[in-house]
Amino acid sequence: MKNIKFRNFTITKREILVSIVIAALMIMFGFLISTKWSESQQESDIKYNKAIQIDNDTDLFQYGMDTNVGNAFVYGELKAVDSVTYPEIGGEYMYVRKVEEHYNMHTRTVTTTDSKGKKHTRTETYWTWDYAGEEDKSCKTINFCGIDFDSSKIPFPGKNYIDTLSGGYHIRFEYYGVPAVNKGTIFTNLKDKTINNTKYYNNMDLEEAFRYVTTHFPMWLFWVLWIMLTGAAVFGFCYLENRWLE
Repeated sequence: MKNIKFRNFTITKREILVSIVIAALMIMFGFLISTKWSESQQESDIKYNKAIQIDNDTDLFQYGMDTNVGNAFVYGELKAVDSVTYPEIGGEYMYVRKVEEHYNMHTRTVTTTDSKGKKHTRTETYWTWDYAGEEDKSCKTINFCGIDFDSSKIPFPGKNYIDTLSGGYHIRFEYYGVPAVNKGTIFTNLKDKTINNTKYYNNMDLEEAFRYVTTHFPMWLFWVLWIMLTGAAVFGFCYLENRWLE
């Protein structure tokens, strides 16, 4: 086995042998990761496929909680029973956040070089809106599919920007919130007359939510990325001056 020479470096026989070991270990770890990953995906798919589906049926939803039917997808309306807001923005929200920002002046040092190569330094000022604190309000009770729950039982949908209002000289307030009424699907465990370990998928019906949770990262793409990583690891090792192998 001869050394392999490139323009900028040479790969020695010992580096080739170690590279083969590195590649073999990477492939072995790749198989371990992909196997565990596949098993985890299969377990989750079995859980989702066995779950019952309830389409906006309050009576069936209540019956499922009363009889401990287990995992379920439930589609329905999610709304705040005791909606919240700030008087200056009005409206009704499940959750609302008020962020205060101050318009502050800052200074920075700027260095330039003229046509003769001489450096010049000057201090310039600039203004930015900076975070200065926040507060929020949240409803205490929510209603999903016709049944009231503590608001902690179902994660709120994502917050949306509402408005920006002046708070006086160089002060402004930005408002973000979750509408008081939403529609979506939950995946939950119906047990002990309530819902447990709930995940909420906003603006998704039963079919869309099921497709979302059972769509996985392609295994072939994992192997493409893993092989690229293996190649990069081997190349990086060979590019180094591995004098400890001499």
